[in-house]
Amino acid sequence: MNPAGDVRVPTEFSDALESLRSARISEDVRLREIPAPARLAPFALALAGELAGPGPQADDDEPAATGRFVVLYDPAGQDVWEGRFRVVTMVRAALEPDLARDPLLPEVAWTWLREGLEHSGAGSRAAGGTVTRVISESFGSLVGRPEADEIEVRASWTPLTSDLAPHLDAWAHLVGAAAGRPPLPEGVTPLRARRGGGL
Repeated sequence: MNPAGDVRVPTEFSDALESLRSARISEDVRLREIPAPARLAPFALALAGELAGPGPQADDDEPAATGRFVVLYDPAGQDVWEGRFRVVTMVRAALEPDLARDPLLPEVAWTWLREGLEHSGAGSRAAGGTVTRVISESFGSLVGRPEADEIEVRASWTPLTSDLAPHLDAWAHLVGAAAGRPPLPEGVTPLRARRGGGL
């Protein structure tokens, strides 16, 4: 978590990070803290996550999906955010070849995010993002090998409150959807239980 030095962390930001510990996400999603971006906001936290594999094109040692969940905070607010917080996310997953070539895939992928926010009760505004798909074609001696088709969803939005647990849950929903996993209403545990209380 930045900032560096002796800058006092605002209570609102500390409370927001504390709320993440109560997020209820699938046990298959593994999280770890990574260095946060230092130039986007005065305060930030970044988590990297992966969904235990295998995915449609992955072997047993590869995660089914990977991604990042970043919380930005500016006590003065930013006009483009329409608030003091901003959640910035990325999810990447391998795809079945037929799904990768579906012309409706980008719209469907964006729906995964909207459904995740709604299902989790994560009130938000000013959402935006991109959906990118990578479609591989093999030629010559490589014909017949599994294609490395992928989808990447990048999105950001402004939470309506400092309770960020529903937003992490919505991101985890997106991770599962991108990997072709159905939502799992059961078998979830609080983030605190898996991280020993630390972020």
